[in-house]
Parts: sequence; structure tokens; C-alpha cells
Amino acid sequence: MKSRKLNTNRGAAILFIIFGLSFFIIAVRFLTIEITGQADGKVLAAKAAKKYLRTSAIPASRGNIYDASGEVIAENVVSYNLVAVLDPKVTIDPEHPKHVVNPRKTAQALAKYIDMPESKIYSLLTQKGRFQVEFGKAGQDIPYQTKNEIQKQNLPGIQFEAVPKRTYPNGSFASHLVGYAQKNETGGQMAGVMGIEKSMNAALEGKDGKISYEGDFWGYILPNAHKKVTKPKNGENVYLTIDKKIQSFVEDALGKVQKQYNPKKAFVVVADPKTGKILAMGQRPTFDPETRKGLSVWQDDPVETAYEPGSTMKIFTLAAAVQEGVFHPNATYKSGEFRVKNVPNPIKDHNGGVGWGRITFLEGLQRSSNVAFATLLDYIKQDKFKQYLEAFGFGKQTKVGLPNEASGKILYDYPIERYTSTFGQGTTVTAMQMIQAATAIANDGKMMKPYVVDKVVNPATGKMEKTKPTVAGNPISADTAKKVRDYLRTVVTNKKTGTGTAYNIPGYEVTGKTGTAQIPNPNGGGYLTGTDNYIFSFLGMAPKDNPKLIVYAVVQQPHLKAGELGGEPVKALFNPIMKNSLQYLNIKPAKGKTVRLAKLPDFTGDSRSEATSAVKALGLSPVVLGDGDAVTAQEPGAQEQLLPGAKVFLKTNGNKVMPDIRGFSKRDVAGAAKLLGLRLTISGEGYAVSQSIPAKSKVKSGQALTVKFKNP
Repeated sequence: MKSRKLNTNRGAAILFIIFGLSFFIIAVRFLTIEITGQADGKVLAAKAAKKYLRTSAIPASRGNIYDASGEVIAENVVSYNLVAVLDPKVTIDPEHPKHVVNPRKTAQALAKYIDMPESKIYSLLTQKGRFQVEFGKAGQDIPYQTKNEIQKQNLPGIQFEAVPKRTYPNGSFASHLVGYAQKNETGGQMAGVMGIEKSMNAALEGKDGKISYEGDFWGYILPNAHKKVTKPKNGENVYLTIDKKIQSFVEDALGKVQKQYNPKKAFVVVADPKTGKILAMGQRPTFDPETRKGLSVWQDDPVETAYEPGSTMKIFTLAAAVQEGVFHPNATYKSGEFRVKNVPNPIKDHNGGVGWGRITFLEGLQRSSNVAFATLLDYIKQDKFKQYLEAFGFGKQTKVGLPNEASGKILYDYPIERYTSTFGQGTTVTAMQMIQAATAIANDGKMMKPYVVDKVVNPATGKMEKTKPTVAGNPISADTAKKVRDYLRTVVTNKKTGTGTAYNIPGYEVTGKTGTAQIPNPNGGGYLTGTDNYIFSFLGMAPKDNPKLIVYAVVQQPHLKAGELGGEPVKALFNPIMKNSLQYLNIKPAKGKTVRLAKLPDFTGDSRSEATSAVKALGLSPVVLGDGDAVTAQEPGAQEQLLPGAKVFLKTNGNKVMPDIRGFSKRDVAGAAKLLGLRLTISGEGYAVSQSIPAKSKVKSGQALTVKFKNP
């Protein structure tokens, strides 16, 4: 008994010692942490701060892209996604709930603003165990105005996520040139994928900022929390050389040719030969850069595609011969066939090698005789001609400022290749190289480097980096250039022998050269056969004596009807584009009076009746957007110059009213939507055939307008 008691006391003593020692260790540990503020060598305050420190990115706004006149081509806008927080744990103060407390009332309110039945919304809001829910497509891309109206309902738990969105208000306007941008795979900044969006990405993207703050478990900022903000550096704005009106002429003509001839591809480049500015550039097939609809061809054909140009290359062979003093227009040669030493098959003229007998070299130019230019090579000399090809910029990139530019290839290894290069077979080029080389002909020997970016502007500082016209070379003299233009003019004017008479525009002295290029068989073994399997083109400039424009129109493999010639779809591109552009630029015709443009006054403040009468007196067509009696805004703006018959939109005070836009061009629809503050979505080509907002309806800023276009 005594022994048991002794053991009990001994055990109790041991336990007392163990617990006492543990308490002592804990107390010492606690006092040490309290005094030093550290544990295991780590500062606990910093660790706690880090645990509740939240860092969020402040996205930089991507820079805008503008045309030459400052009209927006691509811009960043903010849309909003609707989110409902369901978890009641996020609410700390019951008087200011941060979660949905009344699903029925919330569903009733939201159903008025989003395209989703109230019952479906209620079902989403009553899901068990969900922290938050979204509303699918119906809750995405919410306009700013709608967001504000929902917020005015004071619905607990209803939040909005701001989402940057890249918009292209003009639809497929110069789409391959402009390209598009999208968020990268990691969900970070937008990055350019094609065109200017890609080549100028470094300037456009800017740099994200960030905000650091103390937040609770759910990420909400704590009251009186310290915030550290690094401001974002927004992207720079890029201004293109593209003239919106000339680009519209190009888009309209391409749309009509696509509808009528359905070519495999077609493209047009319009340039100012004095500066090298690309004023317009378009192609078919095309796509909508905002929706990617129609994106089947990724190449920007005038820049990225190298091809055999055909007889348009004869322009530069002619220039070399004139410069060398070996082109004598009245000298004669035997047309039909030309034999190259040790080559079994002769070079033939395009009429099957029959030719036209002995004719002058000038007639050979007019008839586009391959034999004439093969013969000229013997006078120019082969090594010298290659030097001219290189001097004109063939075989190397133009550095126009667009991605993935091809360089083409001067095929000059064997004698037969040297002869065929004189008339555009074998050697490959890009359309941009052809434009650059043509500036030497149009600009009295000075070859101008083509460019598409006019200037880059920092929106924060106003600092501007402007592109200066650059002389890329002087391959020929001014006298040679003038003679070449005179000779090429006869290709267009000689009704008996000229292959380019279809491109003779009354009132303007067009000079240029046709091209019909064979297409290499992709399966090998020569070229494709058949009346449609060619690349048809015309490279022209006007007026002849002082060219203001170069237009290069190319159509590949059009679907021609029986009796139709390949030049007809090219004519449908070149003629209206050249004529409309010259008239728009107020270029005086060779005969007759200058086409006068109407300069708009400022109508703001005028009465509705006074403004409409004044517009009509200018030979223009007024379109009133509103039911008020005084003009508050107009489109186009004051001092704009318009062709006769153009539409002028007048917004009045009072309610904004939707006009009947059926039959309007894309340019006119965009002008009306801009003035009304509508979010425009377009599809199709040609002219408007339907509109989502009925005519004479009252509209509000931010409202969505969808317009479908069809060719007549």
C-alpha cells in the first residue's frame, strides 16, 4: 500500500515537471515572438501583411489606329460582364450586403436589361453552394449605359467586370492591312495577330500598371487600407496613310468584282507617287476583324504574296531600254517567235506565235509582244538588265511597314530565264514592289519607298514621330520617265493595236500596261491551262504628264462567261477607282472643267429648315437624325469636301431618330451610327438591305445596331 502511494507521488512529480517545462518553453517562445516579432527567422508582421496583400493589374489601354484624316479604324472600348455573388459569407455588414439577398426581386429587375427569361435568371441566382454565377452570352458585352441603369436598381450582389474590347467600326475596311488584335493565351494584354496591329504592336500595346492593397479573404479592399498604385502606360496612337474615301472606292469595286466574277483572289493598291504613301489597299476574300468572319486567307496579298507579274513587267524593261538608248520606237523586228540559243522551245507571242509580221517596237509594246522585249534584251545586255531589275527594287523587301513581307526572286540563272524575265515570267514580285518601281516612272526617275504609317502619337505627351518620304533610288532619269509615260499612253489610246484601251478614262490621260500572267502548276510540270487560269492585271497612273495616283489592280482566276475577257474584271476595278479618286482629289481633267467639291459649313446652331436647305443648295443630300428644330451636330464635319450627291447627316435637339438606311453605303451607315452614338455591327458587302433598329424609331446612345449589306 505504501509502495503504491510512493509510485503515485513519483508519477505526479514527473508529470508536473513535464507540464511545467512545456509551459516554460511555450512562455519563452511567446515572449520571444512578442519581443522580436519574428518566428523561425521570419518577420511575422510582414508575413501577415503578405497574406492579406492583394495585387491587381491595371490594364493599359491599347492605342487607336486612325486613317489619314483622323477617323478611327481600330479602337479599344470597355464592355462589361454581369456577375452575381451568391455566397453570404462575403457580407460583413448586414446593412450593406454584398451578396444576392432577394433572388426573386433581382431576377425581375435583370430580366428588363438582359436577353434572358426571368425564370432562368432566378434559377441561376438560387443555385446552392456557388460563390458566384455568370449569365452566359446574355450577361456579356453589356454597354456602359445599360450597366449604369442596372446599377441604379441597387441590387445587392450584382457586380460588373470591365473587359477591354478591340473594335473595328468599319467592318472589313482594309482588313488585311489593319489586321486584328486579341488577348494572348495567358489572358494578359492584347497582342496584334495580323497587319498593322502586329507590325506596330510594340507601340500600340503600352504597359500595364498595378495596384497593391490589403484585402479580406474574398479580395475586397479593407477599410482604411494602404494602397500603392503604379499607373499604366497607355499605348501610342497610330495614324495610317490610308485615305478613307479612296479606300471606300477600293472596297466597293472589289465587292462588285467578287460578286460578279468570284475570282480566287483580287487585290488593289493605290499610291501617291510623289511621296510613296499608300492611300488604299484591299483584297478579296476579306474578313471582319472584329468577328473574324470570312477569315480564310491569312496573307496580306499585296505584301506577302510573290507571283509572276506577266506583261506589266514590260514597263521596267522598256524603261531600261530607253535609259540605255536602245529603244527606237520606229525601228522594226520580226514578231511571232524568238529563239534562245540551245533552248528547243522558242519564246512566242501571245497569239500562238503567229505574230503580226515585221512591226515597229512601239507597236510591239502596244500589242504586248513578248518577242519585242526578248529582242530588246540583246540590245540592253543581260548583265545590265539585271542591274536595272535590282535598281528598281525587285528581289528585296520594300520595308513598307507590314509583317511577313515577301521579297520575290529575280530568276536569272539560265539564259531562258533572263529572256522571260523581260516580260514577267519566271521572276516573281510582290504588288508592293511593283508600286515602288512604278513611282520611278511617275515621279520623273525618283523611286519612292512605299509606307503605310504616317505618324505615331503618344496620347499622354503629344510627342509625335512622323514618317518622312524616302527616295529608295534613282534607277532612271527624268527624261526617260517622261518618254516611258508617253509610250505607255499609246497602249491605252491606240484603238487598233493597244491592249489597254479598256482603261482609257475620258477626261484623264491614263498611262500604263496590261498584264496576263501564267500560273505555275502546283503539281509541277509547267503552267495551268484554260481561259480562266491566269493572273490579269493593269498597272496605271494618271494624269500622264504629272501623275498624282498609281493604281495597280490584280485579279486571279476569275470565273469568266463565254466571250468575256480577263481584262473585264480588272477594268471593273481600275476604272472606277482611278476616276473616283481623281475626282475626289479635285484633279483637273485634260478636257473640260475641274470637278468641284462642296465644302461643308458649320451647321450647328442653325435651324433644321435652314440647314437642310443649305445642304441641298450645295448639291448634297441632307439626312435629319432627330425630331428637334435646331441642329446640334453634323457628319461629315465642317470644312469637309464632298462629291456632288453625298449625304450630310444633321443631328437635331430633342429625341434622336433612326433613319431608313436601306440603300446606304457602308461609309454613310458608319456616319449615321457615329452621330447617333450607336454600336454598329455590319455584315456582307455592297449596300444596306436591312437594319435591326426600325426607321423612325427613337434611339439612345450605346444602343446596338446591326446592318446587313448586299451587292445590287
